[in-house]
Amino acid sequence: MNPDFSHIPVLSQETVTGLGVVAGGWYLDATVGGGGHSELILQAAPDINLVALDRDLQALAAARERLAPYGDRVQFWHGNYADYQPLAQKFDGIIADLGVSSVQLDLAERGFSFRNEAPLDMRMDRSQGTTAADLVNHTSEVELARIIFTYGEERMSRQIARDIVAGRPFTTTTQLAYAIGGAVPKSYRYGRIHPATRTFQALRIMVNQELSSLEKFLAVAPTWLKPEGKIGLISFHSLEDRIVKHTLRENESLKVLTKKPIIATDLELAANPRSRSAKLRWAYLIS
Repeated sequence: MNPDFSHIPVLSQETVTGLGVVAGGWYLDATVGGGGHSELILQAAPDINLVALDRDLQALAAARERLAPYGDRVQFWHGNYADYQPLAQKFDGIIADLGVSSVQLDLAERGFSFRNEAPLDMRMDRSQGTTAADLVNHTSEVELARIIFTYGEERMSRQIARDIVAGRPFTTTTQLAYAIGGAVPKSYRYGRIHPATRTFQALRIMVNQELSSLEKFLAVAPTWLKPEGKIGLISFHSLEDRIVKHTLRENESLKVLTKKPIIATDLELAANPRSRSAKLRWAYLIS
């Protein structure tokens, strides 16, 4: 296993149990990451077939290595899950673990985190698209404030955008984080979370078009299910969870199974603190 991409999948048992994995079934892991959830699905019953998707080539390479023992029962596809088009196959279950993975956060060179100096990148697929540096250095102050407020739910968005524009260009994560810290009051600077947290979330969501991709995926994924096939989504912030909750509920072909989201147990929280914000919601296709 590639040591850079070994990780602990969140809500792992709840995911496998919720899927109700059946022998000989077909499953789609729409965000395979390092392959943790997929491996558990493949182990849950005999003769499972699985399709694994990811935008991140580094993640996909790690998943190929981890899932190699299952041979041709696993098919891999590189790209945004919103653009995936299955051939004729219908699935017994679909899962998607949304957002940035803990591994991407931990690899400084990916530019997702402000805790280590790295180029301002934040792209999940590094072969295409705008980087966070492009966004920060070439977006108007008004639009930058809108992005930070909308996707980071940051109440200091105008002050932060003003100081970013005044201080740019920025090339590294730590430069930007320092500027954000200087844009907010001292009391805010030493709050419960780092003052750059919400701005970095907003930039990452915008760079990767995460919410529009999620909406597009949710519009088509239920059509890939067999009758009574299940779809489960793990979200990590309120913007994602809101989209998942309302889209599943408003789709007349689906029956929602989780009035309230499933969250991590105390045992999992102790073992993996990053699971604290994870929320899992389920629905199934009405036959």
